[in-house]
Amino acid sequence: MSTGVKVFTQGIEELGYSPVASDGRPDHIVIDYVVPVGRFAGQKVQLGFIVPPDFPMTPPSGAHVSPQIHPLLSGGTHPTGGIHASPFGGEWQYWSRPFQNWAQSKMTVAAFMNHIWRLWETQ
Repeated sequence: MSTGVKVFTQGIEELGYSPVASDGRPDHIVIDYVVPVGRFAGQKVQLGFIVPPDFPMTPPSGAHVSPQIHPLLSGGTHPTGGIHASPFGGEWQYWSRPFQNWAQSKMTVAAFMNHIWRLWETQ
């Protein structure tokens, strides 16, 4: 079974996105994204994902978002808590939003992106 970045990028391409590696780090994948739902609907952002080497066994831990849309706040809850500086740097922020019950899901890129959709829906 194939794993890692190759599987993730294939799955993201199948959903119509054009993934690119960030700054020569092949496990840091970036896509252009138009927020489909919620109070940010229609806004164009970039989403970044650090893809674990064993994906799909382990999903990315959360989304990296640029530009920053919330103040950094390590405590608290969704939607405005658990927002950290991102290793992507610059105008990026990391949303600590792990996919709960990943092992009970289909463990696909589509399932993971549905999780991301729900995060935007609940902003």
